[in-house]
Amino acid sequence: MSAIFPKWTNRLPLMILIGGGLTASAVTAGVWYYFTPKYTRVGYQPLQPVSFSHATHVDQLGMDCRYCHSAVEESWFSNIPAASTCMNCHNQVLKDDPRLALVRESAATGKPIPWVQVHKVPDYVYFNHAVHVNRGISCVECHGQIDKMEEVYHAKPLSMSFCLDCHRDPASKIRPLDKITDLNWQWSDDPRVAVQTQQAKGREMVEHWRVESLQNCSACHR
Repeated sequence: MSAIFPKWTNRLPLMILIGGGLTASAVTAGVWYYFTPKYTRVGYQPLQPVSFSHATHVDQLGMDCRYCHSAVEESWFSNIPAASTCMNCHNQVLKDDPRLALVRESAATGKPIPWVQVHKVPDYVYFNHAVHVNRGISCVECHGQIDKMEEVYHAKPLSMSFCLDCHRDPASKIRPLDKITDLNWQWSDDPRVAVQTQQAKGREMVEHWRVESLQNCSACHR
């Protein structure tokens, strides 16, 4: 006796074909949209309302990161400076430059400059700048050579594996506290000596400062 199939099964191959096509389109669209630099972050470089060159201010003029990001040693976040901070210099330097019109307006009215955030971790991730900076982790470890950037971009992935790599071996990243904002600093000009000294001195600092390189979930997901 031959099997009898419902009539709708005649359309099954077409339904599978259409379903597969829709699924493939959705996956392609998702990857196309969410795997752009804005979402993976690495390479993300938005256009800012005022052009600010870290290369000029930090690398050429030697400004310390903490002059503008003054709360980084005391707070969980690294603050964006108020326009009044900029005007401490620019009330004399380039004081009439049209490129700084928005800065002058912000300083006069108190209306914040609408900077576009570059570095960001998901809302479910807790990161405390002060804890890291006060235990010898330099800005360069997470932000890259920001002192060389004409326009700031997202240089490091800041992914879970990125953070865990450092937490598993903090001795390879830690440095003296007075070298935190010296982004070009190394233990030695000889790369081999630098690596060997980093591990030796790093282990000493980790022990001396009682660095807690936590790897449990609650350390970051609170």
